[in-house]
Amino acid sequence: MSHCLGSRGRFLRNAPSLPRTVTLVGVLSLCLSTSCIHKKYDTPITKNTQQPDKVLFDAAIKDIEHGRYEVARISLQTLMNTYESSEFMAKAKLAVADSWYREGGANGMAQAEAEYKDFILFYPSMEESAEAQNRVCQIHYKQMEKSDRDWSQTLRAEDECRNLLVQYPNSKFAPATAQLVRNIQESLAEHEFVVGNFYWRRDMNPAAANRLGALVDQYPLYSKAGEALYEAGDSYTKMGPRFRKEAGEMFARVVREYPLSKRAEDAKKRLEHLEMPVPTVDQAAYDREKFEMANYKRSGMVSRSTGWLRGTPDLSHAAKSGAPTMTDPKTTIPASVPVVNTAEAGSDSGTGSGSMEVSATTANSGALDKNPDARSSGGTAQAANAAAPQQPLPTNRDKDLKKLREMQAKKQAKLDKKKKKSQTGQATAAQTQQGQNQLNQSLATQGAQTPPGTPNASTPAATNATQHPPSSGQTPQL
Repeated sequence: MSHCLGSRGRFLRNAPSLPRTVTLVGVLSLCLSTSCIHKKYDTPITKNTQQPDKVLFDAAIKDIEHGRYEVARISLQTLMNTYESSEFMAKAKLAVADSWYREGGANGMAQAEAEYKDFILFYPSMEESAEAQNRVCQIHYKQMEKSDRDWSQTLRAEDECRNLLVQYPNSKFAPATAQLVRNIQESLAEHEFVVGNFYWRRDMNPAAANRLGALVDQYPLYSKAGEALYEAGDSYTKMGPRFRKEAGEMFARVVREYPLSKRAEDAKKRLEHLEMPVPTVDQAAYDREKFEMANYKRSGMVSRSTGWLRGTPDLSHAAKSGAPTMTDPKTTIPASVPVVNTAEAGSDSGTGSGSMEVSATTANSGALDKNPDARSSGGTAQAANAAAPQQPLPTNRDKDLKKLREMQAKKQAKLDKKKKKSQTGQATAAQTQQGQNQLNQSLATQGAQTPPGTPNASTPAATNATQHPPSSGQTPQL
């Protein structure tokens, strides 16, 4: 329009003597000829200069923010299928996983984990891969149950969180994830402690010592590690004098590594009773326990009273410092189980790994013919072992076996008493029968010596009266 007005001014300056009507008509004709009046060309490109793939991505993000997850996923799938070389391809794939994560539920969490895993697989070097791995860790962490229930989700959470620390140690999610690992391992250690404490209270000493000792080796940051070591040492003392060394090591670790635990003073007394030296306190362990006590936040009264209603574990006692364990637990064997001397077994091969081959040799028949007890003697070593019998190794069922032996002894005593009573009755009956036989034999002998017609002197008068009844006219003689 300014172009038209400029032409009109120039026209008026060039023709000052023309009438006003002619001037206006000339200006209008000049504007129409130069196309000053036109219709605006309306296209999406001129209306909005944004790229179409970005338009789809922005619309999907807005739908996710407003809870329209299905609509957002349709837009994102359209973007990924239509614009394969778009710069928003990776972000769109991550947004699909985020939509499932926000939607929640068992199905949503499973779909979100699968999408996050795909994103890490296709874009391992992107910065968002650490975020995807962190979300996978959070998925399993939020599904953790109490330590005395199913712990499959707890184990999965530990694996995924440790993967983040290993693969992305410098990411911004690493410090928070390290704390999550400490919380997870507190729950796992609590599960092991409950089992070990169960064995300890029921005098299953080998199982208790093995379980509690392995617990502290795997999770040294556990809040009850000192108590677990003390119970392990107490179990070793109950297993006999041959495990005195193991018991002393457990009590010494309590004093040295957990000086502020509740069992530290008891462990010192047990070491003095065993006549073993009391170790010095580790300053680093002391400082760590001081820091934990200063940063401990006790849960409120409402939380403590309603804790039994929640399905999640109580992680208020979890450690706030220290490096979490990054290795899987090892399989341990109780100390009461005999260990094969692999060095001697593998001396031929020189590897010390033992030999699994079975060989047979012919026995010396001459020794068996001359000495019938040669097989049972077993040579010099067996004779020495027989001369000095060793104390049997403890088992997890010593208390139960003792009760069973007492019950069997009582049953055997009752059976012996009943058998003795039965034998006494049989002896009495035999004596009675023998006396009756002797009496019958004596009567038969007397009857054979008496002549016929002579009354038997040994037969009473009543018998004679019975054998010869009186006549009707006689009075019976009394």
